Amino acid sequence: MKNQIKTIAFDADDTLWENEPYFREAELEFARLFPNLPQDDVVKNLFDIEMKNLKMYGYGIKGFMLCMVETAANLSGDNVASNLINQIFEIGHKLLQKPVILLDGIEETLQHLHGKYRLVMATKGDLLDQERKLEKSGLAKYFHHIEVMSDKQPRHYQKLINHLDCKPEHFLMVGNSRKSDILPVLALNAFAIEVPFHTTWIHEIHEAPIEHPNFVSVSSIDQIIPLL
Repeated sequence: MKNQIKTIAFDADDTLWENEPYFREAELEFARLFPNLPQDDVVKNLFDIEMKNLKMYGYGIKGFMLCMVETAANLSGDNVASNLINQIFEIGHKLLQKPVILLDGIEETLQHLHGKYRLVMATKGDLLDQERKLEKSGLAKYFHHIEVMSDKQPRHYQKLINHLDCKPEHFLMVGNSRKSDILPVLALNAFAIEVPFHTTWIHEIHEAPIEHPNFVSVSSIDQIIPLL
């Protein structure tokens, strides 16, 4: 990896700042709207609806809100009270106003790398929400380019690499999700560094070992610096 990397892309949610714990809290708050049903069953129903709608809604809070409404309709026999709808939107609106909490070592690492490499933020989610979080984070000044992707498949990374006029052997992706940040990049024979986060959305979990010469896993973001 040393002396090869020219462009470093960072995932945003749960790599630069906290995100998934907010969704977990929202899921439980949603489940409590149905006191007569087991919480695990409500959360499972919500996840199933999210997976069904993922190709239509994409990733982000707005799609999550729509999925909560649809789940509520299913669980209520399509007879959803207006106050329940209001409570669901309140959960979503609170998500959109959550504070942006940087993870340990992020800003110091970006400061160290800035000017030495072309830094990119490459993330999924809702465009307006990601722009809001980036502005609140104070990290925008470190990034040469911001890419909010509809998904993170190899073709999406290839499109990004082409846009940056970069080659895969000069591209490094840093992120917490093996499914979204690591495996698609390795499929292009680019480089990938995993920085695990303590909470992972079940859709993003990939437990099988990864054996690839371009893959490294570290326990904290600042550990990428000696690798470069």
